[in-house]
Amino acid sequence: MIKKITRLYTHSYKGLSTESWMLALVMLINRSGSMVLPFLGVYMVDKLHFSIAQSGFVLSFFGIGSVAGSWIGGTITDKIGEYKVQAYSLLLSVPFFCMLPLFTTVTSLSAMIFLQSMISEMFRPANSVAIIKYAKPENITKSFSLNRMAINLGFSIGPALGGILSAISYNFLFFSNAFAALIAGLVYIYFFRRRHLIFQLRRARKERLEDGSSNIHSQKSPYWDFKFMIFSILCTLFSICFFQFLNSLPLFYKDDLGLSQQTIGLLLGYSGIVIVLFEMGMVNMAERKFTIAQTMLYGTMLCALSYGIIGFNHHLSILILSITLLSLGEILILPFMSTVTALRAGQNNQGAYMGVNGISTSIAFIISPVLGAKLASIYGFNALWIGSGILLLLVSIAFYYSVNWMNEKAES
Repeated sequence: MIKKITRLYTHSYKGLSTESWMLALVMLINRSGSMVLPFLGVYMVDKLHFSIAQSGFVLSFFGIGSVAGSWIGGTITDKIGEYKVQAYSLLLSVPFFCMLPLFTTVTSLSAMIFLQSMISEMFRPANSVAIIKYAKPENITKSFSLNRMAINLGFSIGPALGGILSAISYNFLFFSNAFAALIAGLVYIYFFRRRHLIFQLRRARKERLEDGSSNIHSQKSPYWDFKFMIFSILCTLFSICFFQFLNSLPLFYKDDLGLSQQTIGLLLGYSGIVIVLFEMGMVNMAERKFTIAQTMLYGTMLCALSYGIIGFNHHLSILILSITLLSLGEILILPFMSTVTALRAGQNNQGAYMGVNGISTSIAFIISPVLGAKLASIYGFNALWIGSGILLLLVSIAFYYSVNWMNEKAES
């Protein structure tokens, strides 16, 4: 069995560059310290005694900062390169994580969450461009998948450890996140500083030989790409539902079900374990057996089922099944969402396109906590989960037709 699993992993990610693996390692280090966001809502309600509505309001500023960071990060990546943007984002986020516990009012914490989120999220479009930069064209989805595997392996460590640390002191969450960002930044700079310069020289030489030729999308702004913007709106709708996993689900576990912080951390961490175990094989299978449109259809439907079942049953086994289905659906959506964007972009505007991809999910961070908290406080969490499931079913169908439309393969 161990040999079969090892063979599957080796085959699934055969041919990936050393740089792709190092980008994944940097992401793993950074995300292993991701303890603030999953417990921020619980921290505000339990430690700062905010109401659920106030907590949702503050969390929405994470989304506003994410939108600003994705736009700024995408724009300046095309101007100064992904290396500088990633390095600055990682290192500048360190002091902001350390300062967060000093701000204890709704207004001040909202402002700090906005700034911290903006700086941290500048990393995302730059990191996506780096993945494209160092991956062979046929390995783009696998490279995104490897990076996501690192994210989720880190996310299986971060919340689980965060649940333990927060039971001692919430301050440990902020300092641990800052330490992880610092180490990730130093490792990234050490490994990529020379490689970035060498790659830039090779690209300049290649462009001179090719007379600056590029593909048909190279000069096109993503904001004027109508088909892509429709796809991005669908990504936002998907993310509004999906990110209830980070915002409303922990509150549901604690307030409605009375689960301990340790149990919440283990449930959230379990999601990362599922993804680490199954993502390689599922992505490889999906690339061989399904089109991207079919893959996104099936993945979104799994997420819909995940939320739908906890609207009717709260047994621990159902909670575990729900997290499992959500994780499997995530595997089939997020890497291919990035792949669609990468294939749509050109060499000269990858940052802008990946920035829009980041904005489409970041907008959900604004809407998701506020909408989730509002619906839960008025109608209850069960209505929130059932409603999310229905919306995701509709989005799954729309994804299928949107991706085919961009590929000009949709049936008339």
